[in-house]
Amino acid sequence: MKIVFAGSGTGGHFYPNIAVAEAIHEIVRERHLIAPKLIYMAPMAFDEQALFQNDIIFKQLPAGKIRRYFAISNVTDFFRTIFGAIRAFFMLLGDIPDVVFSKGGYASVPVVLAAHWLGVPIIIHESDSKPGRANLFAAKYAEKIAVTYESSIEYFPAKLRSKIARVGIPVRAALAHPLPEGAAQELKLDLTIPTVLVIGGSLGSKRINDTLVQGLPQILEHANVIHQTGKDNFAEAQSTANVIIGNSTHKDRYHAFPYLSQDSIREAAGAASLVVSRAGSTSITEISLWAKPAILIPIPESVSHDQRTNAYAYAHTGAAVVLEEDNLTPNILASEIHRITNDQALMQRMSANSAGFANPQAARIIAEELLRIALSHTPQGPAVEGPAANA
Repeated sequence: MKIVFAGSGTGGHFYPNIAVAEAIHEIVRERHLIAPKLIYMAPMAFDEQALFQNDIIFKQLPAGKIRRYFAISNVTDFFRTIFGAIRAFFMLLGDIPDVVFSKGGYASVPVVLAAHWLGVPIIIHESDSKPGRANLFAAKYAEKIAVTYESSIEYFPAKLRSKIARVGIPVRAALAHPLPEGAAQELKLDLTIPTVLVIGGSLGSKRINDTLVQGLPQILEHANVIHQTGKDNFAEAQSTANVIIGNSTHKDRYHAFPYLSQDSIREAAGAASLVVSRAGSTSITEISLWAKPAILIPIPESVSHDQRTNAYAYAHTGAAVVLEEDNLTPNILASEIHRITNDQALMQRMSANSAGFANPQAARIIAEELLRIALSHTPQGPAVEGPAANA
């Protein structure tokens, strides 16, 4: 039994694949099935440790990106995608999977094309309220289409809608459960004031970093801050913060990190009173499962077609407010943080409104369907122990 995962090289595409793999392993253990061979095909591994921990084999595959503006690289990347599809065809031909799960994004296209040419069943998942072009392309080849937002269904052709099910976003099991202790003790947070967790997506956000750091003198007057800057932005954010709050009596309330591991983000979420975040669907789902009030700062539509619609769809529940990047200033961010954290009744309402938005069973639902399809293609004998279980 073999299952192939595909997706582009961002955390929003990668980690839902990991969440589904976790659920597959859980079901296999529960039902004493032979462990399937799991393969991740993409231009980059993204998180080798997560792949290793979930017994996923990585196979590198080239893919071209089609941009939303004119660029000569669109032409070269078109041929890169075709080359990637041909290469994926021969890679899959030598190890034909029972089913392919595609998270979308440009890097998924070669795998979807190759799977279609080989007659391999395909399940796709769309995270955003406005589907990406890769998934709209793949939908006509898919056996099942999983979506997160009800509003995304209207973008798919009417003849395909019988294949669509709203399941939510797969989230790694551990991340659905914040750790109430750890961060407060380790960082020596002042427990008499709120704590704000600032995350700019898996790679960080320079714009959010710059705005937050400039606003620190106001924010630290009444809140602790845990700030994930992104690895490439850490040195600049830290050095600028040292200059701006170096003489402040509250400088010890600011805690910057290039990256928060799975356990660290759980601890930070457990300590947080409010989350400031980009508006990727995976981030929104995690915040919803944490039941935390949020300020969402979506990437502008000129850069990303999805985050703004995601942000307003979630804010419509009353669980979050949206600050447009074009209007973002240090004073506005600091004032909004203070307005929310200073109103306990508002905080409680926002937390309550987050309930029900995310589906904690999304990964399990998708894993069940992948295994159903895979088992229908693969005769199953009794479970075996040791290396043969991963053959």
